[in-house]
Amino acid sequence: VQLQASGGGLVQAGGSLRLSCTLSGRTFATYAIGWFRQAPGTERTIVATINWDGTQATYVDSVKGRFTISRDNAKNTAHLQMNSLKPEDTAVYFCAAGFLYGSAWYNTEYWGQGTQVTVSS
Repeated sequence: VQLQASGGGLVQAGGSLRLSCTLSGRTFATYAIGWFRQAPGTERTIVATINWDGTQATYVDSVKGRFTISRDNAKNTAHLQMNSLKPEDTAVYFCAAGFLYGSAWYNTEYWGQGTQVTVSS
């Protein structure tokens, strides 16, 4: 089983990046997908979640209106489109496959490796 995250990089403030997360070895539609981030010296925190069929998405307040989470179960892939990036968005971003309880992230079954996002001012 492998959860692969990609798409990070260096971008100027106001720019955009699109992160991707692909699951192999398991049925992708079984799982909700979450994107988390961790800046140096801080805890890993949730950024966005999407339920198994893509009908329900949630976002942390700091990214609402700028980030969009989506998924394509036919391609076993989820995306995090990040627009209007700010220096405070700089972090290592992780995708996770797991389960929601209502709209809250409940349990992580698999973690992807992190992908670095750096936003310069």
